[in-house]
Amino acid sequence: MPNYVLSCCSTADLSREHFESRNIKYICFHYQLDGVTYPDDLGQTMPIDKFYQAMVDGGDTRTSQVNAEEFETYFASFFEQGLDVLHLTLSSGISGTYNSARLAKENVEAKYPGRKVCIVDSLAASSGFGLLMDKLADLRDEGMSLDELTAWAEAHKKNLHHWFFTSDLTFFIKGGRVSKTSGMVGKLLNICPLLNVSHEGKLIAREKIRTKRKVIAATVDRMAQFAENGTDYSGKCYISQSACYEDARTVADLVEARFPHLNGKVEINHIGTTIGSHTGPGTVALFFWGSERID
Repeated sequence: MPNYVLSCCSTADLSREHFESRNIKYICFHYQLDGVTYPDDLGQTMPIDKFYQAMVDGGDTRTSQVNAEEFETYFASFFEQGLDVLHLTLSSGISGTYNSARLAKENVEAKYPGRKVCIVDSLAASSGFGLLMDKLADLRDEGMSLDELTAWAEAHKKNLHHWFFTSDLTFFIKGGRVSKTSGMVGKLLNICPLLNVSHEGKLIAREKIRTKRKVIAATVDRMAQFAENGTDYSGKCYISQSACYEDARTVADLVEARFPHLNGKVEINHIGTTIGSHTGPGTVALFFWGSERID
């Protein structure tokens, strides 16, 4: 057994059962719905479908990251078991969580001499973050040390691709990611923006595509363009979705038909309550390993 814990934030958007089966620990973000605070605990406190329905019904959502004090308590719980920690954070291009974790690392290591926390900015989000964690669990189980695994994560995290689209601009407009004018025009023209996560871990709009059918095809085309070995890709593929399972299933079916050497079927997860507070319903995201992200 390794003498360290592999850990991440709940924003990796895997199921609790997946985390437990891979022995990956996680710390929960928080969100508010109509002024009431809840943990982003993978749908345990509030079922995720109920959360998205509340958004559709006009509920006001806000999110808060894990603060340094919470991280410090979390890391100390493993130190007290004689375990070091490798913790990956939600992308610094999206959240300030990386800085909070770094501050907590300094404080907790000072209190527990000889113990160590390694912090990695994942530059990833949602089940793309989860796909990275799943690979790290494989390498841990193969015997990589804490330092070796940390170095591997730093060296390969930009090979993880995120391509996603939304068929409902409502919450992108509400959150200021799309202007009201552009959003109204987009709705009238049935625009579905295609976005990805850049090499800096930021969400970037890459293309405006008319109709959901065309943006679904374009998303799968990006996988063919960037995946390791193209359509001979033999790694795992994850999808996450926000209250639009049928759209996600359509993407998964196209991927499974076009990439016959996948490592298993495409895994479809929920976009959790933290990221979903900003996307709202109607977003589908596709994740795979490929060439290094350079822009």
